[in-house]
Amino acid sequence: MSTVITDNLTGKTSAGDVTITSEGGSATMQLQQGVAKAWINFNGTGTIASRDSFSVSSISDNGTGSTTLTFSNAFNSADYVLNYTTGYGASANFTGTAPTTTTAKIQGYRTDTGANQDRTYNLVALHGDMA
Repeated sequence: MSTVITDNLTGKTSAGDVTITSEGGSATMQLQQGVAKAWINFNGTGTIASRDSFSVSSISDNGTGSTTLTFSNAFNSADYVLNYTTGYGASANFTGTAPTTTTAKIQGYRTDTGANQDRTYNLVALHGDMA
């Protein structure tokens, strides 16, 4: 097995274009398309607080179960993908507020009643093109 040690990967044809071949060798993908551009693990009960994050500069408590994430780096468009889970017995989604390139407003709620609820564990990952 070989080890590659580097501080920077640059595509040969284009600086941001690094291609990876699948395990089976029949498919390829662009490296930058396959990594999360932002993520956060936060406590949404009491005083909300981030446990750990990447490219999320702040979280704002909007009331029961509702949180706004502000990104450190803007997305190229608001058409990114947001995966959000809050744990057992709960669900999560975007609120009626459309996401922007720099923020996303999310809410956690109980699946049995549909009522918004603050959740202890909130796990969010975002995929899309950065500006």
